[in-house]
Amino acid sequence: MSKILIIGNGNVGSALSGRLTEAGHEVTAVNSSVPAQEVAATASASDVVVLAVPFSAVAGLDGAVKSALDGKTVIDATNPLAADFMSLTVGHTTSGGEEVAKALPGARVAKAFNSVFANHLASGEVNGNKLFLPVAGDDEAAKKTAIDLATQIGFDAVDAGPLSSARYIEPAIELLIQLAFGKGHGPGIGLTLVRG
Repeated sequence: MSKILIIGNGNVGSALSGRLTEAGHEVTAVNSSVPAQEVAATASASDVVVLAVPFSAVAGLDGAVKSALDGKTVIDATNPLAADFMSLTVGHTTSGGEEVAKALPGARVAKAFNSVFANHLASGEVNGNKLFLPVAGDDEAAKKTAIDLATQIGFDAVDAGPLSSARYIEPAIELLIQLAFGKGHGPGIGLTLVRG
């Protein structure tokens, strides 16, 4: 059992909170109404911290919270989406995951849980098919933690290499958004990895 703090209690944060609690972990989810000092104290006492806030909110995290994340495994579930959700704000030469690592230089960042729609976070599957969940990170222990947690809650979690691989993972959700809402397939879709 791990003590997990989820910063952000919207669609992604609440879905992960419920599922990780069912998997036997001690989970605390907070939103922006919780005082920064309380968030920092909870972060200090946690084994893993999940960022489930808008990507733009990471830079604005309180200094005490950022300091509390030093040495912690931080799972970045954010996506650098434009305001209309129909494009990414960074890519090619960097990624949201890499920018989060820059904003939290003392944290051990792994990119995960950002390549699926929030409505699938509770099950990790679509119609009985396990969803592919790539996990990237430069810290092997943090990446392993993210892979283990994702596997526990039903995903086909796969090591996708270094954190720079987030440059390829983040566009996956944008493709799903285009298919779901631009082409009318709806949010019931997801990606699977077929092995031959």
